[in-house]
Amino acid sequence: MRFSEMPYERIDFTGLTKDFKELEERFDKASSGEEQFAVHEEFYKIYNHVMTESQIAMIRSDIDMSDEALLEEQQYFDENMPVFQNLVVSYRKKLFNSRFRPYLEERIGKVAFKNIELAMKSVDEKLIPLMQEENKLQTEYNKLLASARIPWNGEELNLSLMNPYLHNQDRNTRKEAWEKFSEFFVAHKEELDDFYDKLVKNRTEQGELMGHENYLPLGYARMNRNSFGRSDVEEFRKQVKRDFVPFAEKLHDMRRRQLKLSRLSYIDEGVYFTNGNPAPIGTPEEILLAGRKMYNELSPETGRFINFMCDSELFDVLGRKNKKTGGYMTMLPDYQAPFVFANFNGTSGDADVITHECGHAFQGYITAGDPVIEHNDITMEIAETHSMSMEFFTEPWMPLIFGNRSDDYIKMHFMDAVMFIPYGTMVDEYQDIVYSNPGLTPKARNEVWRDLERQYKPHLDYTGNDYFEQGGYWQRQHHIYDSPLYYIDYCIAGANALQYKVRMDKDYREAWESYLKLCRLSASDFYNGLMKKAGLDNVFEDGCLRYIVNKLDERF
Repeated sequence: MRFSEMPYERIDFTGLTKDFKELEERFDKASSGEEQFAVHEEFYKIYNHVMTESQIAMIRSDIDMSDEALLEEQQYFDENMPVFQNLVVSYRKKLFNSRFRPYLEERIGKVAFKNIELAMKSVDEKLIPLMQEENKLQTEYNKLLASARIPWNGEELNLSLMNPYLHNQDRNTRKEAWEKFSEFFVAHKEELDDFYDKLVKNRTEQGELMGHENYLPLGYARMNRNSFGRSDVEEFRKQVKRDFVPFAEKLHDMRRRQLKLSRLSYIDEGVYFTNGNPAPIGTPEEILLAGRKMYNELSPETGRFINFMCDSELFDVLGRKNKKTGGYMTMLPDYQAPFVFANFNGTSGDADVITHECGHAFQGYITAGDPVIEHNDITMEIAETHSMSMEFFTEPWMPLIFGNRSDDYIKMHFMDAVMFIPYGTMVDEYQDIVYSNPGLTPKARNEVWRDLERQYKPHLDYTGNDYFEQGGYWQRQHHIYDSPLYYIDYCIAGANALQYKVRMDKDYREAWESYLKLCRLSASDFYNGLMKKAGLDNVFEDGCLRYIVNKLDERF
């Protein structure tokens, strides 16, 4: 079924509450593990349907955030999904405490029960009003970003459509673009500070209601971190500062020489070549066709995947004025279908959609038929390993997308992947500090950010931009508002993807088979177990990042 043909019907959450009550009663009355699992299969149907309808509502609203009717549906789910989450946790408590748990654990898996334990620590009926408020704040924040109209050459562009000019080969053009881009954030600085202040206080109150000193333990539980904790992340950060920052700074200096500059400015961030960064050749439609050819040649599995996605209209990737910024992959469980949302803007980022988001979608596609939905409850660092690794596995087909500049793209992508890890780790440390000190003023938060930039990105020079020099750059990173504590998952996954890069340089097919195995393993084991089965090193172990850097440094 094509996405445009998928029917949408608003979920009746009052009726849903009754359905869950009946489900729990039947579960309690079951006289065997088999009977309880049969009830649990009914839970799967209800859960999958609610998630499908909520995702259809979200996608359609994201496609046009100026449509009040679509926005109303999204607001309906913002208000009611916390109720649904609480119903799910209440039901799963029954599952967790079942007298037939050994049988259920055998059917569903140990990882699922650890995830249920974390979910029980994440949601409580007393949190619902705060969770509803949090959802509303996030929707209003995204509405503000989507409302951006940047005057440019007689047009009005949104934030995503400014990206080609922020990385233009002409330095004067990108200087002007950054000034225009920054003006939006400066004009809305107080609103953005207010949104974040309210979100931090809201999340802190949620953490306190759950018996914690601050939001961080609740945030880790909500991120479903079933294999590592805050101390592990602190160890990872130490390795990044010690091993990755010097290597990234070496690459930044290489970039400076490529650009023939005496020193780098913030307006040169993300720019690699004097003749401009490589951009895809052809129209967005031609890029999608190139992606289809690429995945059909990569493997039989990826071929079936991309044909299904294209034939079922499961891409919405064209940038439009009223469209939500950013990109994502989500699942429509009733149709066993991934959906990819993005904003093509004529830059190399368009290729990243065809690789990164399709990495998520591919993994979701090949495991979508598993009737036990807990097997697909993958943690974020594993999910991002699927996507970021796919970026490297698709490199042999980049001539289809970049023509005679494919080598430039591959070089740029590699450098960018390395440089991202210090930045992403900085985003995580920033949030750790903010949620540890929720009373920080906006000015103090900016000072924290600027201090971290000097540790993680010492080459940065904001001369000429007071807003960024005073620590305002973080306000353009929507994950800090929308997805608290998420960013470190990208960094862990980025290190895993670079491990695959090292392996595929040695033996591409062996690396691909390992990747395919990791995708199929899904959530069948905890992080360390999955790494061992796929033949990857655990990035939390001291020396892992140094080994990766040493191997990568051999390329230069």
